[in-house]
Amino acid sequence: MGTATRKIANAFSTSGVISSANINNASLDNITTISGAGDMVLVSSVTASSSASIEFLLGNYKEYKFFFANIHPQTDNVFFTFNLSTDNGSNYNVTKTSSAFHAYHNESDTYAGISYQTGDDLAQSTGEQNLTNEVGADNDQCLSGSLHIFNPSSSTFVKHYLSTVSAYKPDDFGICLRVGGYANTSSILTNIRFKFSSGNIDAGTILMYGKN
Repeated sequence: MGTATRKIANAFSTSGVISSANINNASLDNITTISGAGDMVLVSSVTASSSASIEFLLGNYKEYKFFFANIHPQTDNVFFTFNLSTDNGSNYNVTKTSSAFHAYHNESDTYAGISYQTGDDLAQSTGEQNLTNEVGADNDQCLSGSLHIFNPSSSTFVKHYLSTVSAYKPDDFGICLRVGGYANTSSILTNIRFKFSSGNIDAGTILMYGKN
């Protein structure tokens, strides 16, 4: 048994549980790299507190991944969205084309399915890109998930994005929306903004990781 294997084995208790003393960076906010993902590094992290929006400055990483942790809306029945800027955040109006579909299931187990979402896709639109359908504002309702953006600093190609977000809807549904598309510009993307379609971001954390 190698040294690394012994260290892993010794971290487990007799019941097969790893104690907190044997876990480094146990808090999501303290994870600075993601091993096995090309060593993505934490670039920035923002925790909302009744925030109208959350904005990040994009740089020269070839790939960015944003993690949404327990994003809670101030207003009931709202969409979580993003938009992009090419002028350092003066305007968020980049043209985008995308497709979207979701899977859903309610708590009473009476309604479930999967469908394409024409209301969440874009066709050469400068408007907000939805990352969720309606999110509830009850105390225990929120959304979590991730968004990838590829090579935003390219001055040659369009910029692709992919997202997977799970949300708790106001009518007690679990719903997962998948979105894929591209920012149809060869200009460098300088900023990204997240917000709800109405009301503030009451709570939650967004982490931005980068990878070259």
